Amino acid sequence: MTVKVHFDGKVLVPEEPIDLPLNCTFEVQVKPLEIVQPDKPLLKLVELARKFPVTDAPADGAAQHDHYLYGAPKRP
Repeated sequence: MTVKVHFDGKVLVPEEPIDLPLNCTFEVQVKPLEIVQPDKPLLKLVELARKFPVTDAPADGAAQHDHYLYGAPKRP
């Protein structure tokens, strides 16, 4: 019998219902049908950010972001 399954990170889950006896042990061979790369948007963002290095950022940029972004007076 051939059964298509997916791995949810913990267990193999059948793609469709299968008729197997309960409480039996089975031997399973696993062969990937396709290799799916997980979508990792944060890694893509990091790769994109590395293409635009910031070399002249102010040292107090985080503390004074309203000043640098919106022109507000600097906070003490």
